[in-house]
Amino acid sequence: MKIFRIVFFGLLIFMTGNIFAQQKITVKLASLVPEATPWGELLNRLAVEWRRITNGEVEVIVFHNKTAGKENAVIRNLRSNQLQAAVLSSFGLSSDILPEIIGLSCPFFIRNDEELDLVFDELKDEFEQKINSKGFRLLAWSKVGWVKIFSKAPIYTPADLKRVQLGTNSDLDQINKAFRSMGFQLVDVNLDDILIALSSPRVDAVYQIPAAVGGMQIFGVAKNMASINVAPFLGAVVINQRTWNRIPDKYKPQLLESVRRLEKELDQKIRDFDDEIVKMMGTHGLRVNQLTAAQEQLWYDEVMRSMPSMIGTVIDRPMYNRIEAILREYRNRKN
Repeated sequence: MKIFRIVFFGLLIFMTGNIFAQQKITVKLASLVPEATPWGELLNRLAVEWRRITNGEVEVIVFHNKTAGKENAVIRNLRSNQLQAAVLSSFGLSSDILPEIIGLSCPFFIRNDEELDLVFDELKDEFEQKINSKGFRLLAWSKVGWVKIFSKAPIYTPADLKRVQLGTNSDLDQINKAFRSMGFQLVDVNLDDILIALSSPRVDAVYQIPAAVGGMQIFGVAKNMASINVAPFLGAVVINQRTWNRIPDKYKPQLLESVRRLEKELDQKIRDFDDEIVKMMGTHGLRVNQLTAAQEQLWYDEVMRSMPSMIGTVIDRPMYNRIEAILREYRNRKN
């Protein structure tokens, strides 16, 4: 009888251990950005907080710096559950999850942080609902920064840029279509090879966010940055619905509260980080070419002339109409 009790309790302990082991949920999270950035810091903190909130039942493992692959591969792996969560850019989201979001990144359409905040606050709840209906759960948004033009020779006007070869990569398909419709000469270059291309006569300029230019040392060759904002670069942290459904409901309010708190903190850090990166590059030879109001207007006029060819190809008409109405009302009120 004593032996029976020992065997029984041994089995009970074994089975209980297996149950606890099965309850642990591992979330492999893919990120395109380096760990040594505000984004990287946020994701590491997110991993720590989610482990604490769930008493270790949810473990987030972050794969920084694009080690999990490009965005199209990451999205496929999210759908197949090889990855459970990811940081996706607005360009990645637009591919087959949220096509409407590319309207916010149409070049020279939204011009500054104030306009972006206004438009995004109006649309973000709708965007979130659409993401959540596609097999994902939105956790957080971030305004990652502004795409800028970096070049070997100074660029002040659209005519300046049309005279040179503009390097880009296929990951930015929609914004590439916009630039082509405006008459710019695009050269397709793998992002990892952009520095080599700039060091040759093949490419004279690129458009990228300052953080990427600083990280890849692009400013060592493309020593000029036009001050005008080309387009906002947005990011989102998503988790696939399959994994979100596995997390016990009792933890979800705290998990969302945690990530939304970090989201607010990140917004200001990103804006400061962009300024710091530009200043750092300035100490190593980058020149910021300040455009006059008249020169900026040339870019805005350029995009408006090309907008008819972009509507229905780069940006769908209903989304264009909504954004344009918000901006028109704001600009009229401001003037």
